[in-house]
Amino acid sequence: MTIKAVLAVIPVTDLDKACEWYESFFGRAADTRPMDTLAEWHLSELGVVQVFQEPDRAGHTMVNFAVEDLDTTISTLAAADIHTTDPTKVSQGRQRLVSTTDPDNNQLGLIETLA
Repeated sequence: MTIKAVLAVIPVTDLDKACEWYESFFGRAADTRPMDTLAEWHLSELGVVQVFQEPDRAGHTMVNFAVEDLDTTISTLAAADIHTTDPTKVSQGRQRLVSTTDPDNNQLGLIETLA
């Protein structure tokens, strides 16, 4: 099996409300809205986040994002009124991790690899 890309699907109860929050989280509007119940952010050539209106499954997803500069990311999110946990060292001290939750309580982690 050859995997070409990863699509992370995050179910939410209210797509319009979620899109407002994810626009603040990603710092931009969705790249596409291919259906009335779906918004997509194309984060890289091989990484896409799909926010999908599916109330029965909302609030049970965990997605981690690798970032280059965790402190800058935390500051940018705080300016958008998105607050994170305090940074924690993980992976035997090789990475730092923070997390936040969207309005449906889906958990989003931000990970920085330390030099």
